[in-house]
Formats: sequence, C-alpha cells, structure tokens
Amino acid sequence: MNRAQQILPSGSWTTSTASDHIELDHDARPRRRFRYVAQAGTDFLLDLPRATVLNHGDGLLLDDGRVVQVLAAPEALTEVKAHSAQELVKLAWHIGNRHLPAQLDADRILIRQDHVITDMLIGLGAIVRQLQAPFTPESGAYSGGHSHAQQHEHPFVFAPGSHGH
Repeated sequence: MNRAQQILPSGSWTTSTASDHIELDHDARPRRRFRYVAQAGTDFLLDLPRATVLNHGDGLLLDDGRVVQVLAAPEALTEVKAHSAQELVKLAWHIGNRHLPAQLDADRILIRQDHVITDMLIGLGAIVRQLQAPFTPESGAYSGGHSHAQQHEHPFVFAPGSHGH
C-alpha cells in the first residue's frame, strides 16, 4: 500500500498533476494517520509525523510519486451577512464569543448550520441564508501545534478559583 508522508501545500504544486482526489469535510481534515481510498480508487495510508490539518487544495505525495489532491467537501452552512461592516464585526464577535468555527470573508461569515445560533443572529439583525459549500474556518490562535487540550503555561496569573479562559 502506498503511503503519503508529505503534504504539498495548496498553491505550491500544479493541481492538474493530481492522479486522484479525496473530499473531506472540516472535521475529517485534521489527521496524522488514516487509510484512504480516493475517488478513483487510489488506496493509501496517510502517515504524517504529527497531526496536521489538511487544507483544500493541498496535495498528498505518495511513495510512488503520484499526488492525491485534498478537496473540502460541501457542508450544510449558514451564510451570515449584515447591512454594514460594523454590524458584521459585531456578529463576528457574537459568533466568536460562542467559540464556533467560522470562515471569515470580507462581506460574510460562514458557520455550520445551527438553528439556535441562526435565530440569535437574526435577532441581532443578521441576514442569513442556508447553503451547501466547502467550509474552511479560521484555524485559531492555538493552531500552530498548540492544542487547547494540552497543558500550557500562561504568562500571567489568574485569581484563585478562575479557570483562566
């Protein structure tokens, strides 16, 4: 079985050279080791030294030199728009305050469909629309190899009884 031990970042390789592709939703893109059968039948083992988020457009270089392209699968999303940039920033704050994954574009925010959050956003004046599209949310402040689940030290002190987040 072929192994993929190297990721070719999106934009660093020519996608027309891909021999096959895999389509993964957002939750399936953080991986270290996983067996895949790509769309055209290419069977391979992803075998990376550490867990990595596979991004839309990345290539997985197989041992035999072929490249399998990673595509972000369409997901059930809510498009959030506002009447002004200032209103959109406020909506982004409310979404971020709830620690929701969000894809931030210049004139819209994409989040996963959630009727409770959608109702809240409509109540705040948002213009919403349900759609199916690839989801590539912001990776977050701790994405550089630092997981919130890991133990970490903070450069400041918290009051007794506070949890510091």
